[in-house]
Amino acid sequence: MTTYAEIAVAARAVGLAIVGAFHPTLEDRVPDAVGTLVLLGADGPDLWEAFAASPEHMDGAEHGMDRWSARVIGDLAGQLDATALFPFGGPPWNAFQHWAVRGEDAVSSPVRMQATAARGLWASYRGALAFAGRIALPDRAAANPCLDCAAPCLTTCPVEAFAGDSYNIPRCTAHVQSPAGTACQTGCLVRKACPAGHAMELPEAQRRFHMTAFLRAQG
Repeated sequence: MTTYAEIAVAARAVGLAIVGAFHPTLEDRVPDAVGTLVLLGADGPDLWEAFAASPEHMDGAEHGMDRWSARVIGDLAGQLDATALFPFGGPPWNAFQHWAVRGEDAVSSPVRMQATAARGLWASYRGALAFAGRIALPDRAAANPCLDCAAPCLTTCPVEAFAGDSYNIPRCTAHVQSPAGTACQTGCLVRKACPAGHAMELPEAQRRFHMTAFLRAQG
């Protein structure tokens, strides 16, 4: 049976990292006969460096990172005798927000985005590997990064897009696209403000890439 260490090495070789893992139950909304679910994402600059050199980035077509993720994680699944699952490509949608809670102890932050102790508000997932067997996983101590935090995320947004009951997307996008939104174009200031995520802040080129993709999706 494939080991956790072998999965980690294989993921690192293509620019990814294991960012969470758990043994699913019936309540976790995973495909049938899955004994272990391993979440993959960014843990430092390696993911961006691998993607930036890829044909999916070079061709300039839409959804480049999703296409790269599908290819790379699909190849990993074949190599490791697993099934690849993704947070895109639906409906139906895989339950990645729930899996983040189970696999990385993600919590709902004061601005309602998920946060983790290791990656703060930069926590995201490029895909997952589902294994039939029950793989031994390392112990982890659950930690809530929002406990005893001064919550700078609540006061950082220059247009208070997170101040209401829901994220005000039109207000956010209008600001980012305006001359006053230059700082936001290098990545969401709210995400940058999270104390738990400073060590895992994405490279500027990657932050700009995601912001451009976000704005394009809003039309």
